[in-house]
Amino acid sequence: MEMATGYERIWETIEKVGVCMLTTRTASGDFRARPVAPRPDRANECLYFLTDARSAKEHEIHIDPNVGLTLIDESAKAYISLTARAALFADVAKAKELWAEADSMWWQGPKDPNLIIIRANLLVGEIWDGPALKAVELFEFLKFRLTGSEPNLGQNRKVTVQFGGKAKS
Repeated sequence: MEMATGYERIWETIEKVGVCMLTTRTASGDFRARPVAPRPDRANECLYFLTDARSAKEHEIHIDPNVGLTLIDESAKAYISLTARAALFADVAKAKELWAEADSMWWQGPKDPNLIIIRANLLVGEIWDGPALKAVELFEFLKFRLTGSEPNLGQNRKVTVQFGGKAKS
């Protein structure tokens, strides 16, 4: 089976994991990260997030729209860092499109006046990709313990992807 490109692996991981850490910069220049649920849009190379208009992240994005996003798929040994430029907007039709039942925990529905949308336009992505099978790791560790031979855990790779025009690596 052919290994997916870095571009494809990033999107596959975003779609699989379902949660990422959004990092913003505060007014004092400090970084602040919190978990958010991305709604990916491959065609436009962006991620959408629903958020509260009164939240700190909303104010921080107004100050500095440059954000970082981090995703981890431990089972696949995929670690992703994304750089994006965020924009905030209110749009009931888009909120309806993005709405998930769990969102009812925070808002009264897509028309809630405190609901706004973050659109994170992806600029650069980096993925650190490694072998995914725990069984292989265990076998190689035991082989090392018994024979002293160097473990073969597969190849780790780091790939950088430039978004905008869907550059693939």
